[in-house]
Amino acid sequence: MRTRSKIHGTASRPRFSIFRSNQTVYVQLIDDKEGKTLVSASTKESKNLGELIGKKAFEKGIKKVVFDRGSYKFHGRIKKIAEEARKAGLQI
Repeated sequence: MRTRSKIHGTASRPRFSIFRSNQTVYVQLIDDKEGKTLVSASTKESKNLGELIGKKAFEKGIKKVVFDRGSYKFHGRIKKIAEEARKAGLQI
């Protein structure tokens, strides 16, 4: 809750939110002003989640995002997804 109270996404710069379960990782690009999910992806669709979300965001015309790692440390799977998204063209 502390992290999300400080980070807000807009339509031009949505919030790059990550949820990690034991088996699956879910990523969403969220416009907090409208309360809508603009783009979403999960590891059920692809193992290279960062690349997939970068491609989907590019198709929607999204180039810049605000990174919301939630309560997770920037390490391991979270770091890999962020680095892949940067390589796909997203500015975090």
